Amino acid sequence: MKIVNFGSLNIDKVYSVPHFVSAGETLSSTNYEEFPGGKGLNQSIALAKAGAEVYHAGKIGKDGLFLKDILSESNVNIDWIEETGTTTGHAIIQVSSSGENCILLFGGANKEITIDQINDVLVNFSQDDLLLLQNEINDLEYIVEKAHKKGLKIALNPSPINETITKLGFSKIDYLILNEIEAKAITGENMNDKIFQRLLSLNKQLKIVLTLGTEGVIYKDSVQEHRQPSYKVDAVDTTAAGDTFLGYFLSQISQHTDIKKSLQIAAKAASIAVTRKGAASSIPTWQEVIETI
Repeated sequence: MKIVNFGSLNIDKVYSVPHFVSAGETLSSTNYEEFPGGKGLNQSIALAKAGAEVYHAGKIGKDGLFLKDILSESNVNIDWIEETGTTTGHAIIQVSSSGENCILLFGGANKEITIDQINDVLVNFSQDDLLLLQNEINDLEYIVEKAHKKGLKIALNPSPINETITKLGFSKIDYLILNEIEAKAITGENMNDKIFQRLLSLNKQLKIVLTLGTEGVIYKDSVQEHRQPSYKVDAVDTTAAGDTFLGYFLSQISQHTDIKKSLQIAAKAASIAVTRKGAASSIPTWQEVIETI
């Protein structure tokens, strides 16, 4: 099974500051760093490190060419990343001396996906393949509709949650991988049992993976339920935990591993990621994960 991830490609621009900038204030930063970012990029790298055959589709500007290199170095196919965006999507991140952060996002090229690009990408995939989506690019509804008509399996990570997601509907989604905040926003429910009941009422074929942070993960579909506890570690940076989990889980699914084992492997991968700083750079290799299970 091939996996095509139609997802975001960002540059994270991180400024170290003594405190967050106030209205009307000019403030000098003490340090500046750039990192690859975007949920799409992180998840593609996690998929590839977990052994999946993954193709990333998206759009960047000329300022983001290094993102293609990073993906390629991780064995992600980059043939369907266009370089015609006005500017690459990015995040301006202030990190205060106390360790707090505030983030300003700009979608940039991620929001300039065209219908022609979508059609050109999806023509290369068939009903034996899997499409992965997040909510950091435009025209999700069209992509879902087009992929569904072609018979692709569709996995959705509804992050960030907004009206695009709540209006999308889930009748064409096969795998829904989400956290508690997203689940509550979509269903209006607070209890896990009610959340699952509500989601399965929207699509009885839906396979739901609800991540609960330190409380682990619950998988549920119409016939089975599995709970996977989290592995206890000393967390340093949880930035890429969810993306790592998702990539490893879907990679195992694409290789026809059973649900219980897939959850175990994905949880272990996420537990390794949180012991390291950074996003894409914290995602462990397959060998690192297997050696510790």
